[in-house]
Amino acid sequence: KRTLLPLRRAEISDVIFPCRLAIQSPERKNMVLELLECIPPLLLFLLICSLDHVLFTMLSIIQQHSYTQYSFYSSYHLSVHVMGKSLMARLLRSTIGALNASSTTQLETSNIACLPRPRGMTREQYVRSCLPLVALVLLCLVQVYTYRLRRVIAAFYFPKREKSRVLYLYNKLLQQRLSFIRRQQKRIAQRASQPPGLGTLLLQWCPCLRRCIRR
Repeated sequence: KRTLLPLRRAEISDVIFPCRLAIQSPERKNMVLELLECIPPLLLFLLICSLDHVLFTMLSIIQQHSYTQYSFYSSYHLSVHVMGKSLMARLLRSTIGALNASSTTQLETSNIACLPRPRGMTREQYVRSCLPLVALVLLCLVQVYTYRLRRVIAAFYFPKREKSRVLYLYNKLLQQRLSFIRRQQKRIAQRASQPPGLGTLLLQWCPCLRRCIRR
């Protein structure tokens, strides 16, 4: 009676063993595809970070080189002198004398209130922004192991279906093994029916060449 176990080397690469911690070859394809889907968010994140850095640099340059300070100074002195001792002179001196005044104005201002005040992101903020992408990559790696639990959950709720799946896999692997053996037998028969080549003739004529080839 033909048995399936132990598996051949070529068959081991096509079967997933749930108890192995290493990621197996059938699982790597899905894992690579999921990791490739993480590239667009990563590129978008890098683009946003680069734009943020460029804007911060531009606004910092504007703040440093666009600062302007204005100084305004003005003064005046008004004095009206009315000469004479007449009644009209006295009247004018009492009325126009109130206009005598002096003033000094000094004003300093700048456009600092109109300038931008950029604040760059710190390293901690950049690291916190990267955490969702790191978590996404880790989930892609952990998802390989969660996929293995699907069969366990399905076998718990549908044991009959699990038996049919196991029988199907068993028969499929046996058929693949038998077809592989038949193909190899056909190849050997075809090679045996062909006339011997120059290399085999030389080995038949000169047995000492076999020792050289082995060395």
